[in-house]
Amino acid sequence: MNALKKYVGWVMILLIVSSCKTEQEPITVHETTPYIIDIPFAFPTKLNIPEDNPMTVEGVELGRYLFYDGRMSGRTHPDSLMSCGTCHLQKNNFEAGIDHPVFTDGFVHGINGIQTQHVMLPLINLVWNHNGYGWNGFITPDNDDPALRNIEDFVRIAVLAEDEIAGDTNRIKKLFQNLEGYPELFFKAFGSDKITFKNMERAIAQFVRTLISTDSRFDRYLRGETQLTASELNGFVLFTTEEGADCFHCHGGSGNPLFTTHLFYNNGKDTIFDEPMDRFAVTGDPMDKGAYKAPTLRNIELSGPYMHDGRFATLDEVIDFYSHHVKSSEQIDPLMHHVLRGGVQLTPPQKEDLKAFIRTLRDDTFLTNPDFAEPKKFPDEISK
Repeated sequence: MNALKKYVGWVMILLIVSSCKTEQEPITVHETTPYIIDIPFAFPTKLNIPEDNPMTVEGVELGRYLFYDGRMSGRTHPDSLMSCGTCHLQKNNFEAGIDHPVFTDGFVHGINGIQTQHVMLPLINLVWNHNGYGWNGFITPDNDDPALRNIEDFVRIAVLAEDEIAGDTNRIKKLFQNLEGYPELFFKAFGSDKITFKNMERAIAQFVRTLISTDSRFDRYLRGETQLTASELNGFVLFTTEEGADCFHCHGGSGNPLFTTHLFYNNGKDTIFDEPMDRFAVTGDPMDKGAYKAPTLRNIELSGPYMHDGRFATLDEVIDFYSHHVKSSEQIDPLMHHVLRGGVQLTPPQKEDLKAFIRTLRDDTFLTNPDFAEPKKFPDEISK
């Protein structure tokens, strides 16, 4: 009996100690603030946000810092600094553009001086892209390879690619782990102050998904907030009719405010196809030879040069190509309805009207939004 009393006494003591310890050291649950994307008028409601990377205010904040931090190369020497923002300039629709202070003709090169295969695509409204990233769509949400499915993977590829940032993940993690302020931001975003490259990918991808353009003059026209000129309206009719410029099949219109299908087309630029990174390289379908993504036309006047290889410097050249210089081949897309006569045969006044409409897709609110701009200071500089 004494032994039993003694055992019960020890159990009570352990329970009391355990209870006190629980009160003194409460279990903390990491909480983040959901980042809500308001679906704009007439836009699709289905968003491409992976389940393992939900949008948070904290993640977006961290991603913005990382997007612009030149030390993403894992280096600190001034001649070796390179970030996503080095090439993707906000004022140029998050492309390099033809007036980049370092790169020429729309092509960029990485730290090693190697030129990229293609000119850039804009980082705009990608949260609605479900059909693949890149000119040939080699990264797609339904890819059999789990490492080639989404924006997160594109971030990793850009950081590691020899013709881009040419970084080393171990060096990058070690560098940022020792930069004051960054471990705290990673904890706020992901619940751990141990910096992983996976969480770097996630944060940058979250920021990129916030790059949404919805306030062009054409958007305001659809909302009843402004009027278009007669020339712009004529251009809109040309844009959305097969008898006119016949643009809408690939680039959308009032029924598709993204101004892209995010699909891939052989648009009649050439008749011989031997390029290593067209859509055929992804699908293996011979009919995909010479096919490339139809990019969004939002802010397109700032996104030159045009086509995957930058062959056209101006919108006038692009419109002239679709009017008179489309080339027929076995692989040409069936949507190129006017190929047998070389193009849509727009007259000079019609070309001007079409260009006037395309320019209504410029969104200066997006191009100057301070939430998308480079931070004035980075985390390790804020306390100085």
